This record gives sequence, C-alpha cells and structure tokens, in this order.
Amino acid sequence: MGAYRVARLKTEVDDQAHNFGFTEDEFELRMARVPLECSDCGISYARIGPGFRVTAGHAHRRQEEVYVLVNGSVRVKVGDDVVQLDEPWTAIRIAPETVRAVEGGPEGAELLFVGAPNTGPGDGINTENWWVD
Repeated sequence: MGAYRVARLKTEVDDQAHNFGFTEDEFELRMARVPLECSDCGISYARIGPGFRVTAGHAHRRQEEVYVLVNGSVRVKVGDDVVQLDEPWTAIRIAPETVRAVEGGPEGAELLFVGAPNTGPGDGINTENWWVD
C-alpha cells in the first residue's frame, strides 16, 4: 500500500447496487474501500432515487457508520426511530448493532457512507423486509 491513493467515486468506482438487486433509478452504491486501499476504514458514495426506500435493514458486528448527506434529503430508519436529514452536510453516526435503512426524499439524495474499523466482507447482518409499513 502506498502513502496515498486517489479514486473518483462517481466515475472510477464500480456501482455495486445491481449486485443487491437494485436498478440504477432506485439506488447507486459505489464502495471505495478496496479501490482506495483503505486499511482502517471504508467510504462509499450512494445515490438514492426520489421516494425510493431500501426495505432491507442492516447492522454490523463491529463496524460503526457515519452517513453524510451531500445533496437532496433522506430519511434514515435507525432502530425504531426515523430521522430526517434535509440539510446538506448533516451527518448521522450509527452504532454497529443498530439496524438501519434509507429512503430518498422527493428529489432523491446523495450520501457518503463512512465505516470503521475496516472489517472487510462478512461483518454485515441483513434483515429482509425490515422497513415496511
């Protein structure tokens, strides 16, 4: 690993959302941990379509996450609460064991997801059909 690594999140990092069954209109997810050669953290770019809700929740065994709203608005379900983020550069920190999911606002949303420590694959715990009402 070198002293630094540059990656253009929206153009050089592959969109992985289709691997989770999402269309490009619904959700875009570009996970840059590997392209950036991160050793202690991870960062991802996400775009959520207008009104689109990720109904499957997820938690982690060890990794906490920070979601940073870059553009638009988003609702984040964290445990039993739903938190509205509607001002760019607002952040929410989520403890590893807390189940979470997101829903794009009327204009959709762009977010950065930051996670630490770098746990690699296998740390996530998915809960299907978690945010349905």
